Amino acid sequence: MKMQHVFFDLDNTLWDHRRNAYLTIKDLFEKQDITSKYHIDFEEFHSVYHDINEDLWEKIRDGIIGKEYLREHRFYDSFMHFGVDNKELALYFEENFLDNIVSHNELVDGAEDVLEYLKAKNYTLHIISNGFQEVTERKCSLSGIAPYFKTITSADAVGVRKPNPRIFEYSLGLSEARKEESILIGDDWIADAMGATDFGMDAIFFDVYKEEKQKDGLKAITHLHQIKDYL
Repeated sequence: MKMQHVFFDLDNTLWDHRRNAYLTIKDLFEKQDITSKYHIDFEEFHSVYHDINEDLWEKIRDGIIGKEYLREHRFYDSFMHFGVDNKELALYFEENFLDNIVSHNELVDGAEDVLEYLKAKNYTLHIISNGFQEVTERKCSLSGIAPYFKTITSADAVGVRKPNPRIFEYSLGLSEARKEESILIGDDWIADAMGATDFGMDAIFFDVYKEEKQKDGLKAITHLHQIKDYL
């Protein structure tokens, strides 16, 4: 069956969350004069935050915690690592992080070119994101990529996150697509590559960190332009 629908993960697949989060946290760090007040180096703080945030998102993906736990802990635990027990400060970072991150809208290298390429080849494009609904929609809109997509599905709308098959079922129903004519492209091995494959969809693993996890002949790329080798 001919491939007709291309589903993308959003964060770190098209929208450069790592870069945009880095810039946002750096802005907040400077506004609050954290280095002078607490003698914390920003690069060290960001490294700690990154590891804590990634771990919390994995726990959300695996159904161990909810998003409220993540929002309460990612900055609080990061500051606690440096001996700063200040819930008010952590809350300031959390609230302003979500408000301000969409003021930075850098895309992953090659994203717009690939979207134009797929559009020109008459593929119907969609988003399936594990992120928060309101933030996902703002990221797509403010970065200018929203018009490329027929549907945008966020985990909040379904109540489960990838790799849970219900989110794939929901998104395919919304898009009026069949799994046999659909493919998912994403950077998370478990949520995207394994999630789609176990659901019965074709998948391309965006191996950003060159993890070399290709198994059973699964398609894999290290740059978005390589999508053209498959579609």
